[in-house]
Amino acid sequence: MQQQEERFERSGTRERNLAMELVRVTEAAALSAGRWMGKGNKEMVDQAAVDAMRHALDGVDMDGVVVIGEGEKDEAPMLYIGEQVGNGAEPEVDVAVDPVDGTRLLSLGLPGALAVVATAERGTMFAAPPGVFYMEKIAVGPAMKNVIDINAPVAVNLDRIARARESRIDDLTVVVLDRPRHQDMIRQVREVGARIRLITDGDVSAAIQAAMEDYRGVDVLMGVGGAPEAVLAAAAIKCIGGEIQCKIWPRNEQERDKLKTEGIDLERVYRTDDLVQGTDVSFAATGITSGELLDGVQYFGWGARTTSIMMRSRSGTVRYIQARHKWRKNGRSVDI
Repeated sequence: MQQQEERFERSGTRERNLAMELVRVTEAAALSAGRWMGKGNKEMVDQAAVDAMRHALDGVDMDGVVVIGEGEKDEAPMLYIGEQVGNGAEPEVDVAVDPVDGTRLLSLGLPGALAVVATAERGTMFAAPPGVFYMEKIAVGPAMKNVIDINAPVAVNLDRIARARESRIDDLTVVVLDRPRHQDMIRQVREVGARIRLITDGDVSAAIQAAMEDYRGVDVLMGVGGAPEAVLAAAAIKCIGGEIQCKIWPRNEQERDKLKTEGIDLERVYRTDDLVQGTDVSFAATGITSGELLDGVQYFGWGARTTSIMMRSRSGTVRYIQARHKWRKNGRSVDI
């Protein structure tokens, strides 16, 4: 990495690290949305985060188009699919956003809410077809990336993961969203003896934890979650290694029939490189409420503290950033 940086310096240009700029975007969203923690108003949580994120994105040196957002533009304040963000400078990138991953968590004052942004080269991020809202998922770290198969039974996948980890199945921890649709999966996990961590929301964070080599609280993410969250998780996993596999999951027979009529292959397996094809991927997240991955925003009279994570696929670097944000300096307001 040092040799790479020296090469850029000798050529008279220094490579920009877009992920560093994205951290300011997620910090802004977290600082704004965090004011609504525990106040029970999901709409204001979203609006505060979106407004701050949109303003911060406008100052980033990029020509971005949102491909993972909140659907087509409507009367809501959300960052919408197709929206142009950034100041129009190079590079041209796809942008995936989740201003608050865990809106309900934040509105109730529960742990684990994040502000998340990712970018990749233009045209390389998977855009779910209209009407696709959920995906079945399995995500693991680098040592297990070549052994999982989303079509295999739960017991087979857990046995393969345990062997790759050189451990026993009852050493493993599986993270699953606590939903009625997962009752049979939970039963199968328990039957083979693995441990389970149930989460109420926020499977982007859980997928990242499952993929991180230096995080041993989670070994695998399994179950059905949001399709946009699958792409955001894939962007992070593209940076740190590991693997995520996904399949489109219809919510009912009517949705299944509609998707089949539209020619969507429900048996196709989308892997990390299908969800994010680019090789220059940047990912950033800032904690809003404290969770397993990141600490939440802390407010003080003088300002606030935030904790963020940023990643880059080109170098594989993962940085944790603790920042102090002052509201005023020398009697003047400060632009965070």
